[in-house]
Amino acid sequence: MQQEEKIVEQKTLKPFPNKNRVFESVDYLNPKVRNFALFAVNKYFTKTPNYVANRKLIQYFAVFKEINRRWNYVNDPKGQEYFAKGSESLLYFSGDCDDHAILMCSAIESIGGSMRLIHTGRHMYPELLIGTEKDLEIATYLISKELFVKESKGKTIYFHRDDKGKIWLNLDYTARYPGGPFLGEEVLSILDLQEQELTNQSGFFQ
Repeated sequence: MQQEEKIVEQKTLKPFPNKNRVFESVDYLNPKVRNFALFAVNKYFTKTPNYVANRKLIQYFAVFKEINRRWNYVNDPKGQEYFAKGSESLLYFSGDCDDHAILMCSAIESIGGSMRLIHTGRHMYPELLIGTEKDLEIATYLISKELFVKESKGKTIYFHRDDKGKIWLNLDYTARYPGGPFLGEEVLSILDLQEQELTNQSGFFQ
């Protein structure tokens, strides 16, 4: 399976639109969100070889599978930017790209994953922190040989690398497997949810 890195020009990034509203919608501590994630990880991939060694990635990919299998795209109210909390989207698994990205981040963060949001101007999608080149090789093997064999056959794994060298994998609603194709639009803004939480905590204690 091929891998393709997309370059993000860090110097040209703009402020993330509606940053506070989006961040507050990622309610990963909500019990309903965590219970959904637990449901997904017990539904898929539990008998995968070397499950214990690769448990975290396998569980994150199980959440991806359950959300993307059920997601139905529905527009926001006309002329409005509506951000559904992750827990809200669990009711019908419907909404636009923002709502999908927020739910994906909420659910995966509820079981320990690190997520960020990418904004392209007309689109928002979630990315999962994979880590190093070695971690990417493990993820690629799991996707292509164990978990998404049919969906990824003959396809390419797409990822970004941040300014610290860490690798992030695309988990968009348009993808049938983790690391599926980007929509092709330029990355304008990035919201790293862990960095934003630390910033908020720092401001709270000042």
